[in-house]
Amino acid sequence: MLDSTITCPHCGHSQNETMPTDACQWFYECKGCGTLLKPKPGDCCVLCSYGTVPCPPIQAHK
Repeated sequence: MLDSTITCPHCGHSQNETMPTDACQWFYECKGCGTLLKPKPGDCCVLCSYGTVPCPPIQAHK
């Protein structure tokens, strides 16, 4: 799966995004409030922390 919905933990804004297939995404600017999201401790990227679907590299390992 290459689409994920990222939900901002600060304002609750949700945005559908297409994930990169060749790398993890370490930062994401919320389109609702402008907060720069960073991965939670132990997660490789913001998609794994705040998205509905883990990033493609993690999907490939499962």
